[in-house]
Amino acid sequence: MATAIERNPLDFTFSIKSIRFDEDYRPSENTRITTNFANLARGESRQENLRNTFRMIDNRFNALAHWDNPKGDRYSVELEIISVEMSIEGERSESALPLIEILKTKILDKKTGEPIEGIAGNNFSSYVRDYDFSVLLLEHNKHQPGFSTPENFGDLHGKLFQSFVNSSAYKSSFNKPPVICLSVSSSRTYRRTANVHPALGVEYEQDEYSLTDEYFKKMGLKVRYFMPPNSVAPLAFYFSGDLLADYSNLELIGTISTMDTFQKIYRPEIYNANSSAGEFYQPSLKNQDFSLTRIVYDREERSRLAIEQGKFVEAQFIKPYQVTLDQWSANYAL
Repeated sequence: MATAIERNPLDFTFSIKSIRFDEDYRPSENTRITTNFANLARGESRQENLRNTFRMIDNRFNALAHWDNPKGDRYSVELEIISVEMSIEGERSESALPLIEILKTKILDKKTGEPIEGIAGNNFSSYVRDYDFSVLLLEHNKHQPGFSTPENFGDLHGKLFQSFVNSSAYKSSFNKPPVICLSVSSSRTYRRTANVHPALGVEYEQDEYSLTDEYFKKMGLKVRYFMPPNSVAPLAFYFSGDLLADYSNLELIGTISTMDTFQKIYRPEIYNANSSAGEFYQPSLKNQDFSLTRIVYDREERSRLAIEQGKFVEAQFIKPYQVTLDQWSANYAL
């Protein structure tokens, strides 16, 4: 169902569509199949995967929102998949690029019967980011003695994202800026601080940003790292305003419960480890001391398909419109 359309002054049109993400969800042909929720919703185990995932999310939410919740069953989390398409003026509507997919949470208070709007963002998927990391970055570093990034790496993606978030299409659909929640980087060491938030938990810091942190900075997003209560590793929260002041505890818990569940499924070495992060913590996907969930997830397929989709966006968007995109990016004021 289309919810908003926005044409910006530089001949790009954003359109927003949403679909309920529940145990009956089946990915459409236009959905990025590397997206985590799409991966869970395919194959023989699809319905059991989804049912167990939503049960984990609800259990996690109620464990964190424990006040006035003696039986631990007061709340339920509903999810919407938000798909953003972008068209260039003069092109056929069917040639629109599926630019971004995010999740929107809604919290149902079963005691009062009232729905509570959650945060847009959470999971973040992007065709252009697939191209940047799985095609452009790999080609740039092929046969090179040391790792480096191409000139202006992430500039176009960052400006496209900011153009969308600042558009009337976004603002008419969502009442607050997005918060993206991802895994911390296995290439960095994180240090525990004395700062503790009632919902987000213990804050961690690091001395140097990861490549992902720098990439999201170009999207206009800052980052803070928190390990929520009863979690075993910190999560990275990307946001544009004041993470602690702009969102209620229930809104934040909606994001935590959703993304902590996803991370346990597809990063169990980190987020379902059998020991908790200490004062100094470096995540590792080589950790052997962890537990698996009962949910089937094909991580190798996801990595392979990211390359395929990166090549798709290169062929269908980057190369055909290179001149237009370069001109737009050069003139877009952040």
